[in-house]
Amino acid sequence: MLKRWDGLIEYTNNGILRPDNNLIENQIRPLALGRKNFMFAASHQGAEYAAIFYSFFAMCKINDIDPHRWLTDVYLRIDNHNIQKLDELLPTKDYQFLSV
Repeated sequence: MLKRWDGLIEYTNNGILRPDNNLIENQIRPLALGRKNFMFAASHQGAEYAAIFYSFFAMCKINDIDPHRWLTDVYLRIDNHNIQKLDELLPTKDYQFLSV
């Protein structure tokens, strides 16, 4: 401990450093739970689909998009959407909702 003392107390000198990693732990907890649940997905393909939806919902969270509203909007418009432009339906910052 004495050999690492300078590094250990560095967070007291730098206001942006934290003495723990609780913020990151809380953000990755849903992924860890999801990984555990993938064992019960009934099939490899089911686990792949679950991972895809986890990715979509993580993109929604990053871009401050309500996942339920986004998914409802995509379900309503995907039938008439150009297959060459499916990337326009991804939950990114420039995603344009229909009136849902």
